[in-house]
Amino acid sequence: MFGMPNIWGMGAAFLITLREGLEISLVLAILLGYLVKIGRTDRTRAVWVGTGIAAAICIVAGVAVHLATKGLHGKAEPAVEGTLALLACGVLTWMILWMHKNAKSMGGHLRAKLDGAETGGAIATIAFIAVAREGFETVLFLLGAETGTATGGQVVAGGLLGLAVSSVVGVLIYRFGKNIDLRTFFRFTGVLLILFAAGLAGKVVHEYGELLGLSGWLLDPMWTITSGPFASGSFYDFLEGLFGWVADPERARVFAHLAYLLPVLTLFLRPDRTVTAPSAPVEAAAPQVEATL
Repeated sequence: MFGMPNIWGMGAAFLITLREGLEISLVLAILLGYLVKIGRTDRTRAVWVGTGIAAAICIVAGVAVHLATKGLHGKAEPAVEGTLALLACGVLTWMILWMHKNAKSMGGHLRAKLDGAETGGAIATIAFIAVAREGFETVLFLLGAETGTATGGQVVAGGLLGLAVSSVVGVLIYRFGKNIDLRTFFRFTGVLLILFAAGLAGKVVHEYGELLGLSGWLLDPMWTITSGPFASGSFYDFLEGLFGWVADPERARVFAHLAYLLPVLTLFLRPDRTVTAPSAPVEAAAPQVEATL
């Protein structure tokens, strides 16, 4: 059974799959809602076929990579963990900033693709590409979320819980999309994911420092906490799993964390100066969702 420390340790995985699962839900709501609106309900099955194939491939890929990297020793361990953290940090940053900038046009882009899709196979391909992109991002993030206190099993459990919650919310979005404003949710989770990515940036420096056997002032601890909630226990597990917190971080790790966090958070939070014309009312509830992002 999971104790409280394990539950806290699942926080990063839960947040990642909740956010990614909701993005997949938005994509499916837009695709299915538009097909219903234009009278092509016979093609909705193709959306689910493409989605199912994408999900299966992503799961197999995630399990394969996890098994291939499990139990590494020596220089291989920091090399692989540092590289996974670097890839996850880069892709996560791109995803957050891209979604922040392009969320309002996502629905129009997907509907334009559906207009040009003449066959069920073409529609399935559209759904496959959209879901697979989110799915592979999720796999990469979950691999990066595994820490000393959040093991592979706990990451999987947190991920499944996040997907379950996002699935329920996804149904609500499809049914009542025109009444749901998701901007606040995505803004809040975007900030949390940026903090998570900053922890990954720090982890990259730590792992490559171990790989190269570096030492010196930059690799000495910035501070050392030996007792209390910031040194061990449930709260420590939560901070480590979600934000990359450690009780004795190297100076280089702290500097990398701040060097990533400050500019990316500024880019994300700065006001959007783009002026857009009011969009015309849309009959179906689901395609209205992107206007609330």
